[in-house]
Amino acid sequence: MPRRKRLVPEAAPQLDKLKQETAQEVGVTLDNYNPNITTKQAGTVGGYMVKKMIQDYQNRAKNQQ
Repeated sequence: MPRRKRLVPEAAPQLDKLKQETAQEVGVTLDNYNPNITTKQAGTVGGYMVKKMIQDYQNRAKNQQ
């Protein structure tokens, strides 16, 4: 199955950096592609990434008021 097309391809490096930082924070080892991580670990990384992005958005919105 093909991967989803990124809406903003220019954001790929920043998202990859965020993924690596988040994985390190939650104790998951990612080496570009790691087929040995569990679904739970992958979900944890993704969930924390979303949480960080929401917090960043909320902080930016507060600062613009």
